[in-house]
Amino acid sequence: MEVRKIIHIDMDAFYASVEQLDFPEYRGKPLVVGSGEKRGVISAASYEARKYGVRSAMTAALAKKRCQHLLFVSPRFERYREVSQAIRKIFYEYTPLVEPLALDEAYLDVTHNLVGQSSATRIAKEIRNRIWEELQLTASAGISINKFVAKIASDYNKPNGQKTIAPEEVLGFLENLDIRKFYGVGKVTRDKMYGMGIFTGNDLKSKSRSFLETHFGKSGLYFYDAVRGIHPSAVEPNRRSKSVGAERTFRENISSEIYLIERLEQIAAILERRLQQSNLAGKTITLKLKYSDFEQQTRATSLSYFVKSKEILLDTAKELLFQEGLKNSVRLIGISVSNLNNRENNHTQQVNTMAQLQIDF
Repeated sequence: MEVRKIIHIDMDAFYASVEQLDFPEYRGKPLVVGSGEKRGVISAASYEARKYGVRSAMTAALAKKRCQHLLFVSPRFERYREVSQAIRKIFYEYTPLVEPLALDEAYLDVTHNLVGQSSATRIAKEIRNRIWEELQLTASAGISINKFVAKIASDYNKPNGQKTIAPEEVLGFLENLDIRKFYGVGKVTRDKMYGMGIFTGNDLKSKSRSFLETHFGKSGLYFYDAVRGIHPSAVEPNRRSKSVGAERTFRENISSEIYLIERLEQIAAILERRLQQSNLAGKTITLKLKYSDFEQQTRATSLSYFVKSKEILLDTAKELLFQEGLKNSVRLIGISVSNLNNRENNHTQQVNTMAQLQIDF
């Protein structure tokens, strides 16, 4: 069976780096892209800002406390899209199998590539060099046999570096990996796993499939396969949307469900419009709540039919809202629709890692 060669390219502090590229006076200084207002949230932070503990998704207020001389710049998404297109143009010179995840990252399947290069490691290095030479921006890369491992690897030698996990190294790499590094393990799942004595991939691998499915539901099978290097999801050039959503952050925290309903009406109308524009509908509706202490909670329900109308979206969201009491005052609320009508029902075959196979990687 052929082993795939997957590259995950991740631009380094992309939005902030573009700002420093376009405005030399920002270079070498702690800079963030986002609003400096009290309720503002950081979209991206330069590496100079990260030295002070400033990170994306952090509030402007906390960022200012950590770095008093922090520079705030407003986002210029048209410019970021322009640069992103130039980067993707480079990708397409190597393979037509490019799956963008966002403006600043993408998967590339270079198993059969356009330049006749057998080594994915060398292709990744060449792409990173070209991005620097043509755009004066740095990128990091992860290279391995599937998307799951490649994405983890791309974070290892940031910024401006890369890491290859060859086929024969995959199992050992995953066994020694901190469970927090596994994609899909957030804070809640991490704490739950810690309580079960699962701290590394090796600990996770020691649990049976039935044990993981019992305690983690559908995610249990994913964890069971992932730690064994099984992640058969192909690079999809025309990746289908998995969900469509809309949300709103409030200037002042809201403590009552009654006041949240008005906001839900507005969000449901926006979501209906987005679904109609995409010609999509879905069966699973999820309500997202982010509290004033930044704890996040989701409540979801699945219907027996596809929906896109704001009336049904709103009614379902209201039912989820009143399903249980609020834990705290709310700073953000959102609705998303998944289990969409654009997904094909097919069963994916498991893929062996071929851990002992020696190939030019």
